[in-house]
Amino acid sequence: MVQPKELQSKLAELHSDSYAWAIRCCAGDRHMAEEVLQDSYLKVLRKIKAFKGQASFKTWLFAIIRYTAIDHIKAKAKRKIVQVEHLTSSSFTTNHPTIETVSPEQLQPIFRKALDELSPQQRQILHLVFYQACSIKEAAEVMDIQLGTARTHYERGKSRLRQLLDKQELLKQKLL
Repeated sequence: MVQPKELQSKLAELHSDSYAWAIRCCAGDRHMAEEVLQDSYLKVLRKIKAFKGQASFKTWLFAIIRYTAIDHIKAKAKRKIVQVEHLTSSSFTTNHPTIETVSPEQLQPIFRKALDELSPQQRQILHLVFYQACSIKEAAEVMDIQLGTARTHYERGKSRLRQLLDKQELLKQKLL
């Protein structure tokens, strides 16, 4: 069983990673991620006695964050008022930068855009493995999916991300 002081230090130690995971689970919405993280911490305080140590504390915490984010997203969708916007012809034009004109500061948004084109499961598994240093097994536990399914999302996500980034390279070659 985790003692209160130990719980406080574990949460403090994992706060940065937890916030990054909450942002990913909330599709980049930082305000919602803050709400999710706060609610998740309250759930951890209420459910700490249920933590049996079968998974690591980080895995257990990340699963709580994920499910809390799902609840917030569902609640937001129910409250959302659908607004119809008038489309203009300018909304159909896109101005993608070419690779040769991309600065290092501009690479991150291009990478994020490519990540956003992946399925939610692929984005989540890649985030857990690359940014949170989870194993695929731990990521599967956080996402509450089978290990084989997690491996499939991981491999397909990497492959699709590679294709999307290669597409940017093809754009560069065509413009030369």
